Amino acid sequence: MTAAEGAARRPNVLVIQADQFRADCLGAAGNTDVHTPNLDGLAADGVRYSNAFCPFPVCTPSRYSLLSGLHVRRHGGWTNRSTLAPGIDTFPKALRRAGYRTAAVGKMHLTPTYLDVGYDTMELAEQDGPGRYEDDYHRELAQAGLTPVTDLVDQEQEFRAGAPVSYWQTYGAGRTNLPEEWHSTTWIAERALGVLDSWSDGGGQLLHVSFVKPHHPFDPPAPWDELYDPDRLTPLPGWTDAIPDADLPYRRRYFDYEPLTLPVLRRVMSHYYATITQLDHHVGRLLDHLRERGLYDDTLIVFTSDHGEYLGFHHLLLKDGPMYDPLVKVPLLVKFPGTGGRRNRADGSLVSLVDLAPTILSACGATSRTPLSGVDLAASASGRDVVFAEDNRDGLACMVRTAQHKLIRWADREAMFDLTRDPYELDDRIADPGYGDVVTVLRDALCRWALLDALPHTYADPAAPQIRGARSGPSSEPRAFFTAELDRRVESPIEE
Repeated sequence: MTAAEGAARRPNVLVIQADQFRADCLGAAGNTDVHTPNLDGLAADGVRYSNAFCPFPVCTPSRYSLLSGLHVRRHGGWTNRSTLAPGIDTFPKALRRAGYRTAAVGKMHLTPTYLDVGYDTMELAEQDGPGRYEDDYHRELAQAGLTPVTDLVDQEQEFRAGAPVSYWQTYGAGRTNLPEEWHSTTWIAERALGVLDSWSDGGGQLLHVSFVKPHHPFDPPAPWDELYDPDRLTPLPGWTDAIPDADLPYRRRYFDYEPLTLPVLRRVMSHYYATITQLDHHVGRLLDHLRERGLYDDTLIVFTSDHGEYLGFHHLLLKDGPMYDPLVKVPLLVKFPGTGGRRNRADGSLVSLVDLAPTILSACGATSRTPLSGVDLAASASGRDVVFAEDNRDGLACMVRTAQHKLIRWADREAMFDLTRDPYELDDRIADPGYGDVVTVLRDALCRWALLDALPHTYADPAAPQIRGARSGPSSEPRAFFTAELDRRVESPIEE
């Protein structure tokens, strides 16, 4: 029996990934303001992990950890311009070796853009860096004579420097200038449906669908932008009227957060929620397509995000700051093939995105050539005692978290929070003698983890092997087209 014949007897895999999706912005997580009926339905058909964490709250490092099952200090992809080093295996590569047909659609954030991480085909819609000018989505936009003004102004420094006052006042929250059918969420969903159409009736197929949203700018298309009334939204837990003293160093990052008011936050929330509900709608289309094909029950389906979003926590937005829970916690829904008793379950175990690779490989009967950091969620009833994360944007920072306590260590200081008494991480108890034993346990755990894993330098190779048929650079010059279009505009690029 060939590898392809063996794979046909194994489950299909659908990985759906969002970007910057705060874990409590799901109806299934108890949020009564946001509408996510399709994701809630997926949670009812599987397991919702309420304590899932990303290993690094930045796009590319976290994505490489998901693909490889390794923490960043082992795979070396420390920045958004890094490359997964040769010799590091990924779950798509392992599945491809086992005979699976593998495909990716949407935002991958790789260097080079079409880096071969195990997908036979990729249809990409990038948002940052050179990928924007080499991907399928922006090429098609340029060919259609469309310019993603709102996104370019928010993401590209050459355009952001000239952004109008309204952009800064709204923190980039407004209606996109693109029609709905050309919004990245819709474009990605349509391409993903095309891949699902090509699936055979058997198993042995992997699709990774990676949406750009709800990552900023918060720019839903019409009519989604009018779905939520800002005045009816409740600030999420952890909102403070001012930036706490400990977080003042993070006041001016992507925006200046000190002027943020509750009405403005609610406006941001209304647009953030709108992009989530639009995404949920298209997730529903993908799931319905599997049901119509009779493939839903026997497909392993994962929904998650690469990292979270402050969305007002400690008076901050986006992701440039300490590893507080809204930033490092991610939504994680897993529908295992068949039922097997794992249906409509809420699991509070500590889990990490590095657990997804071993979970997927185990379900598919495949193995990695790289020793993995994670655990198989289907085989682990209790998860783990501690979960780790790291960040290197302000010097190397590390986080160790148990069910009750969290310690964050920077180069020049530490903070420790009792999450049972202080769930919003406002009361640093690192110097409290009453927590001396807890601090010692957390420090020891962090030291053991740091000693076990290597700490390689950032690996980047723009000339690394790409998938067969990958484009080597822009052919229709979308950068030149977009720049010319923006230069011709005199009105505010953020629609009011």
